Amino acid sequence: MKLEPDLKYSKEHEWVRVEGDEGVIGITDHAQEQLSDVVYVELPEVGDTFERGDILGTVESVKAASDVYMPVSGEIVAINELLQDSPELVNDDPYGAAWFVRVTLSHPDELDDLMDADAYREYVENLDE
Repeated sequence: MKLEPDLKYSKEHEWVRVEGDEGVIGITDHAQEQLSDVVYVELPEVGDTFERGDILGTVESVKAASDVYMPVSGEIVAINELLQDSPELVNDDPYGAAWFVRVTLSHPDELDDLMDADAYREYVENLDE
């Protein structure tokens, strides 16, 4: 399982990269491994507002569909339109080209409730026991 040290991670297997007062959100390498071959990604509209824990979208693979949850509250300011035509990017580059949305952080203090890479690794390892 690959992890990026500069990201924050949720128990629902999303990540957040903080860039100023915005956050970039995607799903983790662990999540894409569990899903297998991703064939479709449903994303919200720019301007939509979500609270932490709300369903942000859906990822469908050849073996399952899974909801994606907002790890932080915010307004969607950009979506990754590449995922519409190339959902396989989620498998190929979950922390780079396959980001899902960019949000303006409504409550930056919510980031404190997320895990760093080491804590997330331990969390995932305990799930597998």
